[in-house]
Order: sequence, then structure tokens, then C-alpha cells
Amino acid sequence: MTHLNLDTLYESLRLRKRPEDIAVLIKDVLQENLDTKEMRQLNKAASGALRNKVWQYTSMLEKFADVSGAQVQVGRAIQLFKTDDAADMSAYDDPLVVEAFLAKVSAVIHKNPGYSDYKTDRLNREERMAAGLDISRRQYNKLFRCLRHLDKKLHTMIREHKKSLFQRIGKHGFAEDISREDFMKDVNSACFIAYYNARCNLRSEFTVSGQQRAYDEIADMLLQRCLYEPETADWWDIMPSKRQPRQEDTANWWAIAQVYPDQEVLRKLSPEQQGMLLGKWTTLLEQVAAFLEDLWQTNEINRQSMVVQPGNDSSTWNNTANAWNKARDGWMNLIYALGMEFILEEMCFGKVMRLIAGDVAAWHHLTGSKGDTNLTVWNQVPLPWEVLSGKTTCTRERVLAACKAVNLDPERSGWIAPRTHQPVPFLPTPELVHGVTVSNPYLATLLKQHKYFSGKGATPLFPGQN
Repeated sequence: MTHLNLDTLYESLRLRKRPEDIAVLIKDVLQENLDTKEMRQLNKAASGALRNKVWQYTSMLEKFADVSGAQVQVGRAIQLFKTDDAADMSAYDDPLVVEAFLAKVSAVIHKNPGYSDYKTDRLNREERMAAGLDISRRQYNKLFRCLRHLDKKLHTMIREHKKSLFQRIGKHGFAEDISREDFMKDVNSACFIAYYNARCNLRSEFTVSGQQRAYDEIADMLLQRCLYEPETADWWDIMPSKRQPRQEDTANWWAIAQVYPDQEVLRKLSPEQQGMLLGKWTTLLEQVAAFLEDLWQTNEINRQSMVVQPGNDSSTWNNTANAWNKARDGWMNLIYALGMEFILEEMCFGKVMRLIAGDVAAWHHLTGSKGDTNLTVWNQVPLPWEVLSGKTTCTRERVLAACKAVNLDPERSGWIAPRTHQPVPFLPTPELVHGVTVSNPYLATLLKQHKYFSGKGATPLFPGQN
């Protein structure tokens, strides 16, 4: 049973399960090894698992949105080119498989993949004859047009896969890079990774009180189990003895660091592992920076207020901003762990601010909020992707001055140093409809179907007709 539950926990790394549903699986795994205090903490979440509720249902998707494949376009190409590639159409969810198929069928009409301009890239009659294409112009155009549509779909798939990857990394870091073998090496590590991953994947709420922090009291308890021996104090002891570090460190700190690159965790890695992880975060920063720059140029974003304007692709921007900030936090933690913080003296790129909805901005104003001081700093320093690419410079001193001007602690806020994580109390996962909390999951489903809180013109509910 334990191995089966660990398999389920591992599969959850690529899903979007509620922390409560992960906690109840962890309880099954660690049942006999939890002391009274740990069991009490874990039960705060496990008691809210779907399997412990009457309706055992949530309106929220328990996975990230899939990217649509090219089955329609490939199917049409198979018909027209009369190939035998229809064995497993689900394989065409993968851009690499689509790219290989496109190269194969493009060769049939001597077309170069990626070159699909009607005026410049089609073969004329003489060129078709020279290439041995004994087909009519109409048939050739039909085949060319089919490949043009497939080529366009491939480019869309590549971009959508990149957006999906950045969305997931912005939530849970490199959790999906953890192999099954690494995950299974240590039970305590696996339980922490699975629970913290689920907490990281929580959806944003429509609020002015701030979002829930991922590192809560249960995540802290599970991490402490990786660090320290279990408490052995008897129930009658007034003051339990201080927990001792584990005599045999069996925790898989490399796997933990993929999702929680905290200083305490990074100190457990070898210098080689720290260097490898620094390389991963740096490479990711470069990829995200290029995508952010493209979004910045194609969206008219109001940098001063960061309030969403008509035409702004706010979802893509916010998901990519989350990926940048997650990668930047990992990078910042690692350069401090390696004693390389001197880099910031010459190159100190900042955070990326998320776009905020106009109604949330108005709500902040009504509550008397003077605005986020981080937004002011964001406006005082160069765009971070331009700093990373070397187009401009930004030093540690410049960021310090910007933070000082608004009385913002530059270290605790994470602008020039790793952010510290203090455990927060566990809060139940709310049932959300576009960020708005709804008490009942069935009501939430109904509201979603009628587009309530979506900003897209809701269809009114008439209780007498439902």
C-alpha cells in the first residue's frame, strides 16, 4: 500500500491536486511513524480531503490545461498524401513528432518546412516538372496549402507548449524534472515534495489581502522530518527535548532542491550539485527573458500602474512573470549558497510585476492602500530582461537606492538577497470561480457554466428554470 501511495504522490507532481488530497495520502504513508503533534498537524489538511467529504467532488480542474495537438491537420495531410502514419494519432500532441511528420511529407512535393509563402515558396510549372512532380497545379496547391496549415499549427503548438511550461514552472519550479527513482529514494523527502508542490499549485484568489503562501506549518513539519530525528518525549514531559539532527541523513536533498531551493536545503548539496542547479536556473532565466521581451513588445502594458489594458494578454504575462520570479529566486538562493553574491555588484536584475485587474486596483484604492512599494521599485530600475541580456546595466547600489526611497527592506523583500520563508498557518483550499470563493462545488460548476465572474458577459441564472 505504501508503494502504491508513493506512486500516486509521484504522479501528482504533474497534476494540480488539492493539498488536502495529498495530505491524506501522506497520512496513509506515514501513519505509523507520526507522533501525536505531527498527526494533529497533518489532520488539519487530511480531514478536508475529497474522500472524507459527503460529495467527494471539486469544480476545479485537477490538472494543468493541455495544449491541443495537431491531429486534425495531420489527419488531413495523411488523407491527401496517402501515407500510413495514422497508427497512433495521440502522438501528434508532441511538437517533435509533428515536426518529423511535416519534414517527411514536405519532401514529397519538394517543399522546405517553415517556408510557406504562396508567392515566393511555391514551385512553378517548370520547377515541378524538373522535380518530377507529375501533378496538376490545382493538386499541388492543395498539398502546399495543407502543409502551410500544418506548419502554422506546429508554430502555434511550440509557443503554447512554452507558455504551458512557464506556467507550471512558475508554480512548482523543477518538480517535473524529478525522476521516479529519485522520488522513491526517501519517504520523508517524497512526502515533503508532494505536499509542497500541491501548495505551490494553489490558484490565485480575488482578494486585496494577499495570496496564500505555499510554505505552511504542514510543509514545515514534513521538512523537519527530513532534518531531524523524531521526537521521543513522553506525554508527561513538560518540556520536550530539543530535536536532534538525523544520525544518518537519508533525505534526497537534490530532489527537494528542485522545488524548494532554500538556503538550508542548498547547504546539503555538493558544490557540483549547486553548480548544476545554478546552470538550470540561469538557462531558464534566459529563456523566460526572451519570452517576456516578446510579450512586452506585442502588448501595450502600462508600466507605471501594471493595470490590465484592453488587448493585454494578462494570463500569459502573469504566468511568465511568475516563471521569471521563481527562476530569479532560485538563482538568487544559489549565488548566495556558492558565495557568489559579488555578481550583484555588476548585474542585479529585478523582479517582474504581474498585471493587476482594474477592479482589484479599484478595491485597493477604496481600502486606502497606497499601492505596492515593489511596483515603485520596478519602475525605478531597468527592465530585468534587458539587464540579463546586457542591453543595459543595473547594479546592487541602484536597487538599494530604489528600495530605500520607498522604505522597502531590499533583503527581506527579495530584491538583493534570498527571501526568507516562515511557515504560515494552514488554510483550507477554497473552491474558486475565476478567483472568487464559492462555498459549494456544485454551485461553483453552475456559475462557471454561466460565465459568472469571468468578465465575458454572464448568462443570468433563473433558479426556477434550473
